[in-house]
Amino acid sequence: MAIGAPSSRWRRGVRLLVGLGVAAGLALGSTVALAGDGDHTHDQGAEQAELAAVRAATARFHRVEEAVAAGYELGWVNGAGVRIITGCVSHPTKGAMGYHYFNPELMADDDVSATEPEALVYAPAPDGGLRLVAVEWVVRSLQSNPPGVGAPPSVLGMEMHILVPPPGPAFYLAHAWVWGHNPDGMYADWNPDVRC
Repeated sequence: MAIGAPSSRWRRGVRLLVGLGVAAGLALGSTVALAGDGDHTHDQGAEQAELAAVRAATARFHRVEEAVAAGYELGWVNGAGVRIITGCVSHPTKGAMGYHYFNPELMADDDVSATEPEALVYAPAPDGGLRLVAVEWVVRSLQSNPPGVGAPPSVLGMEMHILVPPPGPAFYLAHAWVWGHNPDGMYADWNPDVRC
């Protein structure tokens, strides 16, 4: 879903998702509730097709160097010129997310496209490197610095939410653990299997 006028990247993403969703939706007609969004139902076939499209769009980013070459960078520079969210993001009891590589161009447009996530999330790997585990869609809220949109956007049929209100970044966000298993669910914010 785009906020404001649809961008060309949004229209491309919608065309891809609609094509994949229709094909898969015809094959699987069951309806399930998405984790973390109990009021919304989504066709399981369409959901799997959408997730497959996200994986296809982000498969080249398993190497951090590829993400950096595509414009992603560790952390995000806020409106005060301060780079934030540069460490491995963890929770004292719920596990962790990992390191967030943000694309400043995607962060600036206040749009959300399923196949162009604003952030790529990397977990520490046993060999000391990083492994891609999740994507994160991020849109700045009115309380962010600089401010963004006033209403929660949606992605993959789910309304995005603010996880860290002010004085935190106050971003609307949604995760999908498309490259790493999360026992708490595909769309959970925290992953108990990830350690910083």
